[in-house]
Amino acid sequence: MRNLLASLVILTVPAHAAETVPVRTGSAAFGDWRTDAPGVVRLIRPGDLPAPFATPSASNGPQDAALPRNPEVHVPDGLTASLWAEGFTGPRTIRVAPNGDVFVAETDEGDIKVVRPTAGTEAAAPARVYAKGLDGPFGMAFYPPGDDPRWLYVATTDAVFRYPYRSGDLAEAKPERVLDLDISDGGHSTRDIAFSPDGRRMFVSIGSQSNDAEDLTAAPKAEVAQLPLGAAWGDETRRADVLSFDPEGHDRRIFATGIRNCVGLAVQPRDGGLFCATNERDGLGDNLPSDYVTRVREGGFYGWPWFFIGSHEDPRHRGERPDLAGKVTVPDVLFQAHSAPLTMSFYDPPAGAPAALGSAYAGQAFVAMHGSWNRAKRTGYKVVRAVMADGVPTGAYEDFATGFVGADGRVWGRPVGVAAMRDSSLLIGEDENGTIWRVTPKTGTR
Repeated sequence: MRNLLASLVILTVPAHAAETVPVRTGSAAFGDWRTDAPGVVRLIRPGDLPAPFATPSASNGPQDAALPRNPEVHVPDGLTASLWAEGFTGPRTIRVAPNGDVFVAETDEGDIKVVRPTAGTEAAAPARVYAKGLDGPFGMAFYPPGDDPRWLYVATTDAVFRYPYRSGDLAEAKPERVLDLDISDGGHSTRDIAFSPDGRRMFVSIGSQSNDAEDLTAAPKAEVAQLPLGAAWGDETRRADVLSFDPEGHDRRIFATGIRNCVGLAVQPRDGGLFCATNERDGLGDNLPSDYVTRVREGGFYGWPWFFIGSHEDPRHRGERPDLAGKVTVPDVLFQAHSAPLTMSFYDPPAGAPAALGSAYAGQAFVAMHGSWNRAKRTGYKVVRAVMADGVPTGAYEDFATGFVGADGRVWGRPVGVAAMRDSSLLIGEDENGTIWRVTPKTGTR
């Protein structure tokens, strides 16, 4: 095994302290929650991945814990995290309306709640129910993009709805059903939604029906030839894909394929590029394959189920699609396997507003990691920053918010949502105890 020091490199990253920091690479990039701390930077490359089944496939779900008496979320020096809102049941996605109201999808409950920040206080006002009775609501997006939306779009497990919306609305109007997704039942159930900056395209992410297309039987070559590059068939038709529509739900297209479970979509403010936070497949060992964040290229194929992280062939599909070798788009930022990244958000303070976290965070991407059952030593359970330089991912990622696992290894917080408020403080939601945390500068540091 390589010496630890040999696995450290120096990389200039736009960190809060604007300094060069050591980056853990190679074997040093792999660890568990005990090695997590704000400021730790990892860079995993495709060549760092172990062979399939180098370790057994583990079943090690988190040991849940109640909210500690004095919970503490660790964030970088100069910042502090405080409990902002609580009492949610399984919160997932967080979206901030242009007027500052905070919308929270309680996916398992089938509700959407809205929280109005209370001026001059640390805590939020009590949440109000905006919509209820939905089938797994997850993705939310205001439309048209900009400061004066007229609709709130909501993606559920099998459809997309939109609610007439005016700035400040706290109760739903009668929704319209924009489209039925027309996909198989079961499997990954979350659907995220995002719009292109010009408002002409609506993107919807759909996870696979299975872990690794275990039951995907062969299809006639002529049929496969008619599909987009890397698209699957059978129960996986239009799954493990990002789909594109117009805002009315028409003009359905497959935008990108082979993305096992693109849980979180985000549009980069800098150039309008589409990004995705992805849960990769289980069952190949502790450190395989990497979860990731990536730019989503139109027509791109990201490997699932036949390949992963470039031309690494999945041994469970050996020899099935040799025609796809060399055609797999390598993701931009590789995370430790089984970190379970969920939603992501670009830190883009409103024009004229100060960057509360510090100007070096402007344009950076924050990713909430939920943690997984499929690793002997748990990882994830934190929020990380996918390091961007001039709008382009460097491949490195930095621990930003940690401490959701107690010293005894029990998990009291599983990050699920992340979003910037109008004052450019950062919200972090977790679904183990249904809380939302707010990251702000420490008093006297701005």
